[in-house]
Amino acid sequence: MTTSAASNANPGRLGLLLAAAMFVLVVDTSLMNVSISAVVDDLGATVSGVQSAIALEALVSAAFILISSKVGDLIGRKLAYVLGLLGYAIGATAMVFADSLLPVIIFWAIFGGIGASLLLPAMQALIHGNFEGAAQRRVYALVGASAAVAAAVGPLLGGIVTTFLSWRVGFAFEVVIIAVVLSGIGLVKDVKYTGERKIDVVGAALSVVGMGGVVLGILVWQEGGSYVGLIIAIGAAALALFAWWLVRQKRANQTVLIDPDLFRSKGFRLGISGQMAQQIALGGVMITMPIFLQMVLEYNALQSGLIMTPLSLSMFVVAVLIGRRAGNLRPSVIIRFGFLLLLIGVFGILPLVPRIDPDTGWWLALPLIVAGCGLGLLVSQLNNYTLAPIAEERISEAAGVNSAGGSFGLSFGLAMAGGIMLATLALTFGNLTQASTVLPPEDKETVASALEEDAQVMSNTQLEAQLAGQPQEVQDEIIRINTEARPIALQAALLVPLLAALLGLIQSFRMVRAGDVKPKANLEAASLGG
Repeated sequence: MTTSAASNANPGRLGLLLAAAMFVLVVDTSLMNVSISAVVDDLGATVSGVQSAIALEALVSAAFILISSKVGDLIGRKLAYVLGLLGYAIGATAMVFADSLLPVIIFWAIFGGIGASLLLPAMQALIHGNFEGAAQRRVYALVGASAAVAAAVGPLLGGIVTTFLSWRVGFAFEVVIIAVVLSGIGLVKDVKYTGERKIDVVGAALSVVGMGGVVLGILVWQEGGSYVGLIIAIGAAALALFAWWLVRQKRANQTVLIDPDLFRSKGFRLGISGQMAQQIALGGVMITMPIFLQMVLEYNALQSGLIMTPLSLSMFVVAVLIGRRAGNLRPSVIIRFGFLLLLIGVFGILPLVPRIDPDTGWWLALPLIVAGCGLGLLVSQLNNYTLAPIAEERISEAAGVNSAGGSFGLSFGLAMAGGIMLATLALTFGNLTQASTVLPPEDKETVASALEEDAQVMSNTQLEAQLAGQPQEVQDEIIRINTEARPIALQAALLVPLLAALLGLIQSFRMVRAGDVKPKANLEAASLGG
């Protein structure tokens, strides 16, 4: 329980500062995605390494958000909010000065991910405690709109900054915005927590190891590491033990990290699974498409941002329109149409991948618009559908679970799409190399050995630089093989969002049959948790 909301002395300014914090939170990953080629070149890193960092940031946020919410209860929501912003500032500052991938992983992915896990639940509690009535609703709407705008303009904004200035400048802007937000921290009134102050340490540990182990195993597989099966098995076992532990603690009337009774609601269970499917699909598309645009078509960040804008902009427009004008349409039916459009959009990209060139990349606009419209329908309804059966006093806890499920799905989609892409690339490149009648046998063995250790998506320009000094016919043959292998690998990676959309569509039919529940609580506050 929290203290009752208090009227703030300067609600307009505080609302704007909270909206600015949310803007940074959302635009951060968009900037990283659209700048992936520039980051790779500047840091001397690999595409898979940068992609792993992006997936790790989402994973850390997912793995820690449940325990971070409880930590915020104990140390104070205002302090948790400040620590979350500082975590993001540390990550963004590291990006400004990074000279290798290691500080990106440590400071941007891990510190930034923990910052996000502290920031989101604390922000929700502070809005609820610093405003009341119409002012509270306006601030929730303002912060939600800020997130939506950041998602819509993020790729284009990141592309402009990266192309005309530097990707580092984009992260420097984040630091400046965070400094401005922290300058107004005196306006924030802390919201005291009056509930139980015990922590379910075992449950927290199992949740972190469970979600972390599954995705971390995929990332290790992607990077060619060992013990992949063991890491994933440990993660899966920890998730199973986590479920058992929650039920055991509940029956013994002991402290639990999350109340397992939440999952007694069929609507909540279906909504969480739909949320995960949506985020897996989004993660798969958001990592695969920038890699294709920048490493195959060799677009710069601005061109990539322009191509990705139809996806994000259509998602934003449809979410706003449907959110306001859904009328008497059943949320479950809207969700079904959302997954159907998402499935059609992703499926429409597949045949285009091997056929388009730098001059015809705009062909991707139509399937991306279709996929974006589907995502917009889902964004407008999934949170409300998931949380509708939940009573007022449990809405914050349920929103935290919903957010954790979505973040886990996003990290899984990012990691799995990247892993499948590199595994398919290594297999296809190896097969084409062995079938070549141009390459000498010793060159075939060298290429196969190199790929076995470190398969990477490379542009033809990068590959030509590495092949300098080789006979011209060898260079031409390897370039030909690279040109054929990359689209196949990217098509395989797109199967991740395609299958996620298909599973979401199947699940949506169960939602329709189960019926829709009239919300038991005001769900505006819960919008920050999704």
